[in-house]
Amino acid sequence: MPFKKYQHVERFGSMEVAEIVDLNTPCHVFPKLDGTNASVWCENGELCFGSRNRQLSLEHDNAGFMAENVANEALKDFFREYPNVTLYGEWLVPHTLKTYSEDAWRKFHIFDVAEDADESGKNFYWHYGIYKDVLESFGLEVIPCMAVVNRGTEETFLKLLDSNVYLMQQGEVGEGIVIKRYNFKNKHGRTTWAKIVRNDFKAKHLAHMGPQKFLATGMVEESIVEQFLSEAMIEKVYANIVSDQGGWDSKFIPRLLNTVYYDLVREESWAMVKKFKHPTINFGSLQRFVVAKVKEVKSQLF
Repeated sequence: MPFKKYQHVERFGSMEVAEIVDLNTPCHVFPKLDGTNASVWCENGELCFGSRNRQLSLEHDNAGFMAENVANEALKDFFREYPNVTLYGEWLVPHTLKTYSEDAWRKFHIFDVAEDADESGKNFYWHYGIYKDVLESFGLEVIPCMAVVNRGTEETFLKLLDSNVYLMQQGEVGEGIVIKRYNFKNKHGRTTWAKIVRNDFKAKHLAHMGPQKFLATGMVEESIVEQFLSEAMIEKVYANIVSDQGGWDSKFIPRLLNTVYYDLVREESWAMVKKFKHPTINFGSLQRFVVAKVKEVKSQLF
């Protein structure tokens, strides 16, 4: 089996997951961990390892994920019985959030099991009710379901943010939640999950100025960046680059700037439309304000 990048998890409310909540089918809600994306699969009887964007090797690892798991007997036992699937999870190493319990670090916390559904190579995801018992029978770490929600609203899911204390130190709250509906396919025919990230939510919804005041300034692009581009979002992109490359180098600055801009436009465009009532956006100006915000947040890099 070749390396397969894990799907992008979309912001709740974006067009990609606009219909993920269904009146007749429940959604499963899971804690969102703040580590580095990781995957494991089997090829020719050997364990293979991946990060978010590439297959790993011992020479080009990702925060020690492959080195620490290449001899993992539980994984070997699992793939002897299930050789045609890929395990996706979070290799929990310090990123933005550093308040996890000490015994949670440097473990592979699994959140999805996928296999090829057809010749197209699209992932077919096992239901939580299936993979939980199977994985735990091999002694593997499984991220538990927090809640099963019927006919959920945005308010319902936002209330669950404060309930994510999984693996956290006492008194601390996790990064956010992931929402899955296992028979869901979006308008493009893809199975896609939704997420709500706690820090991003705060940055957006605690702003004191309404959209009409922002529009009155004549700088809707600046207002978009102030409302929708949080420090947490920038730090996440930075941390992913560091993990993927094994460290930081100034040559990665263009990638940092472009990725933050790309993520903002990709994930928040529909929210921008709703918030600012179908504004006219100069994307050149928007990009300049994004660059300025990144330079402010990560001033030590410039």
